[in-house]
Amino acid sequence: MVASCGATPPAGAVLAPALPTYAGTCPALAAAPAMTTLSSSGADRSFVVVRPATIAAGEKLPVVFFWHWLGGDPQDVLDIVDIGAAAELRRFIGVIPKPKGDVLFRWPFESSQSDARVEEEAKFFDDALACVGAALPVNKECVATAGVSAGALWSAQLAGARANRLSSIVSLSGGVDGIIRPWTPVAHKLPALVLWGGPTDVYPSNFPVMKFETASKKLEEGLAAGGHAMVECVHNCGHDVPPLDPPAAGAHQWDLVWKFVLDHPYWLGAGQSPYAGKPLPAGFPAWCGQGKGGATPRAAGAACP
Repeated sequence: MVASCGATPPAGAVLAPALPTYAGTCPALAAAPAMTTLSSSGADRSFVVVRPATIAAGEKLPVVFFWHWLGGDPQDVLDIVDIGAAAELRRFIGVIPKPKGDVLFRWPFESSQSDARVEEEAKFFDDALACVGAALPVNKECVATAGVSAGALWSAQLAGARANRLSSIVSLSGGVDGIIRPWTPVAHKLPALVLWGGPTDVYPSNFPVMKFETASKKLEEGLAAGGHAMVECVHNCGHDVPPLDPPAAGAHQWDLVWKFVLDHPYWLGAGQSPYAGKPLPAGFPAWCGQGKGGATPRAAGAACP
């Protein structure tokens, strides 16, 4: 199968719905690293937008929402993930939301959070996407959600709430269940990249409340039961930055994320992936594999960042 966000959908494919609309007047998008602020569900909400420096006539760009970790902020995503360089190199729009500030762990993913609060955050996603789409040429067939740690825990919740709009999900040390809200079965199949740091991927390290290996495997159970395509990666460096090799010329260090997103448009058939039956593409580490339990974990005790 040949599929990508830049390809023409085949005849008869189920396409993504139209982009959402914003109830008010969208603000002008600020140039990164400055924040764009709009009103969503009666509150001022902010996000950073990164985009290629120039956009060709007729070009439609995928959108990747990237939700940051506990203790981080949008600037950290710009600095550590280097999403601005990735957007330029891989031709997408990055949206980095800022938390509202009303929940302890930044995003409303805990089991104690109400359905209404989850829907409020999902509506913020809608509003930000609507205003990005009003200002820039968006490819509605490729709108993905990604996150690290707390951001990944929320990304799984957003996938459940907005699967009808999302093309894929990337969970980097995230998951579901336990003190986290469970996975919500969804009709639209969402290809998923699920990565974690092995059995020592816990937080906090001195008194683990969150065990990301357990949570990630629970997310995989839900995805597998629902027939979603999946790539699994286990790096065995605990709750830390994955040990990604320095990129080759013309590549980006986080290409496993961008490659996965850009290879999985919305219109793929249910449960399908262009990776099926083939080795993973260049840019994926050896400790990634296809399907639940498909990874060969990186050797325990190998050097970590």
